[in-house]
Amino acid sequence: RKNKMGSLGEQPQVAEDCMGLLQLLSDGTVVRSKSIDLITQQIPLANHKSNVLFKDSIYHKPNNLHLRLYKPASASNRSAASLLPVVVFFHGGGFCFGSRTWPHFHNFCLTLASSLHALVVSPDYRLAPEHRLPAAFDDAEAALTWLRDQAVSGEGDHWFEGGPGVDFDRVYVLGDSSGGNIAHHLAFRFGSGSTELSPVRVRGYVLLGPFFGGVERTKSEDGPSEALLSLDLLDNIEPMLVIAGGSELLRDRAKEYAYKLKKMEGKKVDYIEFENEEHGFFSSNPSSDATKQLLRIIGNFTDNLNF
Repeated sequence: RKNKMGSLGEQPQVAEDCMGLLQLLSDGTVVRSKSIDLITQQIPLANHKSNVLFKDSIYHKPNNLHLRLYKPASASNRSAASLLPVVVFFHGGGFCFGSRTWPHFHNFCLTLASSLHALVVSPDYRLAPEHRLPAAFDDAEAALTWLRDQAVSGEGDHWFEGGPGVDFDRVYVLGDSSGGNIAHHLAFRFGSGSTELSPVRVRGYVLLGPFFGGVERTKSEDGPSEALLSLDLLDNIEPMLVIAGGSELLRDRAKEYAYKLKKMEGKKVDYIEFENEEHGFFSSNPSSDATKQLLRIIGNFTDNLNF
């Protein structure tokens, strides 16, 4: 993208730089490097063609937002009584990067669909700094609204019909990194017992290495409510599972978030730490032993929420 000239004929300067991959110039121009796309393209696609089907669909026409659907191929051979649960997965990327098409997110969703025997919905959302928050949160809400429309319209995507179909009463939201932050906001936005998404029922949330930050580090759980957690909001959330790698920089804040939430709320909030694993270990290596253990933990979590 060509730089714009300043009012005095000067070249705009770099106001913010993110590892050379994204630059915000002083005149508001955003420059994105193509190198990150080249890096992600080098990640091989997982070979799940035989047991998981996937396709893309648009969920918000005004903003041209798409999502990717994943469905176990064996679902069409199961009885009508064996409805598929729905897993909605929000990718990471610091709110500035990422897409449903990136191979490591795609591979992880293939693994989710296969291991959990679920229909997986992986939405894109608008990225900063071109689209600042709360744009990503608004798009996430739109994705859940789209899912609700599939349940009530009768003219939804055919993947939600036929075979065994899907169980809109068993929906789980997973979020990776910044996607974990999005899952947090959805939990507080819709809460427990909300009729806005009916007949869709989100039974629980899984936050994978959630991306939380702040100007100052929190020092105690005994202080007043923070902007992130308030007693008024906590009354309505669903069960949560928070997972972090033992070697990732976001570990302490994720752990504090989970323990503070559990202390203030008293509901089902579990925190699990994977020793020696780094941020995003599950998407960078979906076939690792740690990822297999993670999938078992997520499966047990969702199975125990069938109340």
